[in-house]
Formats: sequence, C-alpha cells, structure tokens
Amino acid sequence: MKKNLLFVALLMLSVSCASTKSTLKNVDNNAPDLYLSRENTFVITEFSKDKKYGYDADYPINLFFQNTRNEKINQERFLNALAGPKGEKITFIKLESCCPFPTKRTDLGAGLLDVYELKWEGQKKPAKLYLNIFEKGILMVPVGLSLKKN
Repeated sequence: MKKNLLFVALLMLSVSCASTKSTLKNVDNNAPDLYLSRENTFVITEFSKDKKYGYDADYPINLFFQNTRNEKINQERFLNALAGPKGEKITFIKLESCCPFPTKRTDLGAGLLDVYELKWEGQKKPAKLYLNIFEKGILMVPVGLSLKKN
C-alpha cells in the first residue's frame, strides 16, 4: 500500500513538472490490436529496422492490450516471445519506471515507461528496453533480437 501511495505521489509530482505534450514518437492508435499465441505470448510478425525502437525512451515498445489493470502481464507476454540474436534464451528483470508522459488511458492523465534489462548467454552488455503499456503502436521485434522458436 505504501509503495502504491509513493508511486502516485511521485507520478503526480513528475507530471506537474513535465510537459503536457508527449515526446513519444511512435504512438499509433490505428495499429492493429494485439493478439495472443497458444503460449500466451503476443504474436509478433514484424521486425524493426529502427535502432531506436525500444532502446530509446522516445521510441518505446507500445503494448496496450485491452486494459492496463495488470501492468506486468503485457510486458511478460512481449518479452517471453523474444530471444537473443541467435535464438538464445533471454532472461529479463524490471529495472525501473521512468519518463512520465500524458495519456488518456489512465485516471491521472499520465503514464510511465517501464525499463527492462535483457540478458542472454554470450552477450557482452545487457540490453535495456523501454516498454509502454498505455499506448498502442505496431508491435515489432527490436533490432538485435529475434523471436523465440516454439
């Protein structure tokens, strides 16, 4: 409970200091709805050619799916569909929430991006991805990653 109250207080403070104009560059409200595979991961058919996609806070991976009640489930549905560049099994951990932005999909009128660290065997440096559960966009595999083979 204390954690939730602290989060709301920080969010309100951040939003009051932030611009009311979003800096997100890849929101697409006309993007097709996401759907799930039998393995309960998102079905991803496109690969990004933009090196900023997912790796830059202004180009997050937009994962809005039905609602935002369970913030972690959509991130896991996306990350569990991915693999390292040569099909390696990835592990991931949420590092932080950051980068407040305005959105119409929350009661507060603001959302935060979640930053995840991805690791796989043979990797030199962990990858950091910015995930956004509040907005829609074309769902793609970020540059340097691949899809998990089922």
